[in-house]
Amino acid sequence: MIKKILQSLFRIIIGVIIAIPLLLYPFLYFAQDKLLFMPQEMDNGLYSWLKKKYPHVEEIKIKTPDNVILHGWYLKNNTEKQSPLIIYFGANAEEVSGHIMDIEHFNNYSLLLVNYRGYGLSEGTPSEKSFFNDAALLYDTFAKRADIDANRIIAFGRSLGTGVAVYLASQRQLQAVILISPYDSIRNLAQKVYPYVPVGLLLKHHFDVKQLAPSIKTRMLALIAEKDKLIPPSHSFALLNAWSGVTEHKIIPNTNHYNISMGHDYWHNITQFLKSL
Repeated sequence: MIKKILQSLFRIIIGVIIAIPLLLYPFLYFAQDKLLFMPQEMDNGLYSWLKKKYPHVEEIKIKTPDNVILHGWYLKNNTEKQSPLIIYFGANAEEVSGHIMDIEHFNNYSLLLVNYRGYGLSEGTPSEKSFFNDAALLYDTFAKRADIDANRIIAFGRSLGTGVAVYLASQRQLQAVILISPYDSIRNLAQKVYPYVPVGLLLKHHFDVKQLAPSIKTRMLALIAEKDKLIPPSHSFALLNAWSGVTEHKIIPNTNHYNISMGHDYWHNITQFLKSL
């Protein structure tokens, strides 16, 4: 009797072990886009306020080769005929329009803020491939403008956007790169969260930017939150250690992934880096 009970219990345990991945893996595969990309809508009040507060801001609409309209803002920040430019790439849950208020920290650099596909007023669906292709399109579009100094373009990325900035640095000649909470690979980050899941087989958007780093000689500044649990500092240093160009990093004390920009000397580090260029 006991033997039969143990045999039945064993069958149940084996069944559960088999069922868990059969249920979990499809869920993770089909849910990964929503877990990775969290598009935010454009706030109507913010839209009106920006137009009034910054009357000289240029509203940008760029059509991609696959007929998607990307929306954003360009703010010229000096009176020179040709302006140096910062292109900002936001986090995975960020509508970037509000960053136009950061212009005061960028010395004489002008600022380009364009939302990813599906974010703000940009059309389309977010994906790793589209993020990378659109970043190159933004660079190419603005590098040709008469009011832009094509030799002084900086990619500025935060969190997920650091991967986009790194990709752009691997494809185009940039003056510098500024990375806030950078990572080596989304695949590596996901593998730590799901250690028993074959992440490499299930993941559609790897953002494996560490493999691009050895080919990049562009100067780079990385700001890292001391208590970042979403992107632990070890993943940031993995990218820095693979980088071929000159790197500079600062640990922002007593901050986490979400409040790093509120940390001591956050903006000071950025402005000093820009001045050093």
